[in-house]
Amino acid sequence: MPSHLLHRGRMVIANILAIYRRELQSYFTAPFYYVIAGVFWLLSGLFFIVVMTTIIDQVAQQDLLQQQFGSPSQAVDVPKLILESFLGLLGSISQVILPMLSMGLYTEERKRGTLELLATSPITNWSVATGKLLAVLTFYATLLLPLVVYQFVTLQSSTPPLSPWLILAGNGGLLLLAAAILALGMFLSSLTDSTILAAILGFAVLLILWTLDILAKNTGGTLSEVLTYLSPIEHFSTLTRGVFRTSSLVVFGSYIFLGIFLTAQSIDAFRYQRN
Repeated sequence: MPSHLLHRGRMVIANILAIYRRELQSYFTAPFYYVIAGVFWLLSGLFFIVVMTTIIDQVAQQDLLQQQFGSPSQAVDVPKLILESFLGLLGSISQVILPMLSMGLYTEERKRGTLELLATSPITNWSVATGKLLAVLTFYATLLLPLVVYQFVTLQSSTPPLSPWLILAGNGGLLLLAAAILALGMFLSSLTDSTILAAILGFAVLLILWTLDILAKNTGGTLSEVLTYLSPIEHFSTLTRGVFRTSSLVVFGSYIFLGIFLTAQSIDAFRYQRN
């Protein structure tokens, strides 16, 4: 590899890391994000307990009824059922919290007057957008970490224990879904200096994604196949069942790339407007 390309690559990585460190520090110093973390952990813990007790009680009652009527008992993979149900609820909670995390990615820069400095600095808009996305995604990953730990502790204690792959695949799918939503939310944040408006636009995008998923399940033919392929929620559901497909990575990667690309173009437009 030519030395100038290698030097340029190192500079890009250094710029991304500089933005990443600055942004990540802001998440751990602002009280607002501690409130989000507390609410997220509280709701997630309560839902995990409710899901686990509800499914165990339902399976026990079903088994008791089968014994009373002399029917053969049907094997039920309770740990897997708990994991799928919990991750589904966790995805719903996350989709409420994620627009709140992404709404300030660029709106705060506009309010402080630092967006123009970023737009005209030697750091490329792609590097800034990538650094910001990695920072907010890291913060979200720290929110998930305690949840992953007690999923392992609880579901690995079953007999037989749940496969670690299912836990990793499901939570990995949740992380990919979050990255796609945050990337799109980052673009919306770059369009306005109002955090409230950015959050509302983020929820509107989520509504569109939910609509894609609903239409995919209620239509037929080629249209259903196309909508199913484009729906990140459907790909997330597939990963929660432990089914890994290359197409899922392609779709999530496409949404992430689209969010970063549109953000970079938005900042370019802002710079030209200022000039």
